[in-house]
Amino acid sequence: MSRAAFAARFTALVGEPPLTYLTGWRMTVAADLLRDAETTVAAVAREVGYEDPFAFSVAFKRIRGVSPSIWRRQTY
Repeated sequence: MSRAAFAARFTALVGEPPLTYLTGWRMTVAADLLRDAETTVAAVAREVGYEDPFAFSVAFKRIRGVSPSIWRRQTY
């Protein structure tokens, strides 16, 4: 199966493109990891597949609407 065919089939079945789904899933895992105040944002970024904490923070804010540190403060 080609990438284009896979993406089209995935989107038809799931309702969103594969990379959008993956990013959302990664940010959900990250949000759960951020509940532990002992874990740094950089460690969370690495855990969900980002080498650069800044890139992770930008992606998290785009998906969740707030930065990881603000999200962490709001959950306590």
